[in-house]
Parts: sequence; C-alpha cells; structure tokens
Amino acid sequence: MGFLNIRPGKRCYLALPLLLVFCASGGCRQSAWPLWNAYEARFIDAQGRVFDPQGDQHTTSEGQAYALFFSLVANQRDAFDQVLNWTQTNLASGDLHNHLPAWLWGKDKDGQWKILDPNSAADADVWTAYTLLEAGRLWRFPPYSQLGQAMLVLIAKNEVASLPGFGPMLLPGPTGFQHGSNWTLNPSYLPVFLFDRLAAVDPSGPWVQIAVRIPTLLEQSARHGYAMDWVDYVPGDGFYPAPEPTAKTGAVANTDADAPGGSYDAIRVYLWAGMIDSDDGTRARILNAIPAMAAYLANHDAPPEKVSEEGIPVAQDGPVGFSAAVLPYLRAFPDLSRESAQQLIRMARERDKVSGLYGKNLAYYDQNLALFSTGYLDGRFQFGPEGELNVEWKLR
Repeated sequence: MGFLNIRPGKRCYLALPLLLVFCASGGCRQSAWPLWNAYEARFIDAQGRVFDPQGDQHTTSEGQAYALFFSLVANQRDAFDQVLNWTQTNLASGDLHNHLPAWLWGKDKDGQWKILDPNSAADADVWTAYTLLEAGRLWRFPPYSQLGQAMLVLIAKNEVASLPGFGPMLLPGPTGFQHGSNWTLNPSYLPVFLFDRLAAVDPSGPWVQIAVRIPTLLEQSARHGYAMDWVDYVPGDGFYPAPEPTAKTGAVANTDADAPGGSYDAIRVYLWAGMIDSDDGTRARILNAIPAMAAYLANHDAPPEKVSEEGIPVAQDGPVGFSAAVLPYLRAFPDLSRESAQQLIRMARERDKVSGLYGKNLAYYDQNLALFSTGYLDGRFQFGPEGELNVEWKLR
C-alpha cells in the first residue's frame, strides 16, 4: 500500500483508523493511480473507446469525456490522444471543430457498429470542451485549446437557450428538450466550476450567465432539499420534477426511469457541489439548496437509490458509487466526519480485491463516480476559484 503522505498545509479530517480505511478504499495518494489503471484495463479498449460491459458494450460521449478528464489528471497524454481520436473519428464525423459528438454508439439490430443516436449530450460536450482547454494549458499544447474553443462555439449555438423569465441555460442536447413553451433540464449537467472556467476563457460566451443561474435553478428545482434527475421549467411558474425525456440524451438510465425524482443523475449534483472551491461565491448557496442528503445519512448507512418527486426517499441503499459520490459533499459540511467515515467503510467493504474496482457487479457508472470522488479527495485534482483545473503534476 505504501506509506501515508500527510502533506503540510492539508487539513486532516479523519483519525488514523479512518485514514487506513480510506487507504483500503483507494484513498491514499500513490505515484500511480490504481483505480484509474483498473478502470482502463476493464472499460477502455486499445483504440481508446470506453465501453459498458453491462450495456451491450455500447459507448457514450459521457464515458469518452470522463476518460479524457481522468487521463489528463493522470498525466497520460498517449491515453488522452487515443480517447480523443476515437471520439472525434467515430462520434463527430472526424471533426470536433464542426460537429458535436453523438451521444450513443454501439451495435444496431443488424449487428453493425455505428452511431445509434446522433443527438449530442450537453454534459459530455461541456466536460470535453473544458478538458481540452485545460489540457492545452497544462500540457502547453495550443491545438487542444483551439479545439476546445471550437466546441464552445458549437455548444453555445446548439445547446444553450434563453429561457423566458429566467435567462440563458444549458439544454441537455440540441433536440427534444423544448415542449411548447416549457423546457426540460438536467441539474447534474451543470457543475458550476466548469462554467466558471468557460467564462474565464470565453468571456463573450453565455457561460457566466449560466454559472450565476445554477444556484437559483437548484434552489427552485430541489424538493425538500433533494436534487432531482430531470426538471421542467414552466415560464412564469418555475421548476418542477420531470420524467426522463423520451429523446435520447446520454443520461444513465435508472430502474424507474419514467417516474420523476432523484436517482442516478441527481447523485452527481452532490458530487459536483462538494468539489466547488471554498472561494467560489456560489458554493454556500448550492450546498444550502441540497442539504437533505446530509441529514438522511446521519441516520442511514447509504444514500437512497431513489428520492420521489416530493423529496421523500423511497428506495434505500443505492449502489456503492452513490457512497463515493457523496463523500466530497459530506466533507463540505464541518460536522459530518462520522457520516463520511460510514461511506468510506462501505466503499472499503465493497471493493473487489482482485480488480481493485467497486461493487458486486463492478458497474461502469460506479467506477466513474469513485474516480471523481477519490481522485478529488486524494488531492490528485481540484477546481480553483475560477474553475481552473489544478493537478499534482507539473511540466518542467
């Protein structure tokens, strides 16, 4: 396992026994990133395609975007280029400068591997553009940044709309999310630190206007302090929990996809909230908009898999990835070390000793949530007050 590296100036939140539990869950920083290496071995092929073994081997633009981000954090430029090249070639007609990536690629009913839905997924697009911009800066390679800038133009043109009475907001994709005078949004597509960074690098774009509206959206769309998966915006009336749209979007399907509420999408809202820099002016408002998960975990061993549209937990014990996702969120509250330790213990208990991955089924989505959470808590990456990506490694 290696020795514990308690660095000067870093706040130590857990007593030694709990730190050891964190190490057992993959939390201690090492020279390598074992969880990322295990993820690469299981979920990324030699071409740079991320696939879901439990989803007919299909690929989503979300998976490609996350792999780009993790390979940047790991300072693995060869892996980054492979993932980027596969994404551009197969999802974007060979040209991300002019085409947003299709969200779904896989085997059709005739056995052909191809794009299955050309609609793009805005969360994947924003993560990809952000990662390209930061890769260009951190690796000092302007073509990455130029490609990220080109994607921002496409996102602003195709996936941003001005909601009447509210203002500019990111839609989940180009088509399928306006219904008459109403609009469907996904709160988990809106990590505020990404938009803070986009605003800094593209001040003429809509990004700052989106960023300042994210706390309001969460305040008005949460139910009894719980985030929702999907919400409808009704001009003049506000936000309401909504069922998953029939349009394909790249969102992860849950076990009760037709019912409004908070589940596999909304869990990311807590994850992103916990990663907001303490100097970001939106942090307190966003955390205060979704306090119910912290209260729930004071009396339960794991986050609920499903919260109803009324803000009532209705299905207990979401998968282990949910426990990973809430850790940064719990750390943002000063008096919840016991609740944090409880989730760490669960993660350690559900870590596969052979593969190093999490959960009984080693599910793709659980590993992504765990990579974000443990990577952040280990200090492998953080988001600065203007959304800039800070990593441990530095070019000489």
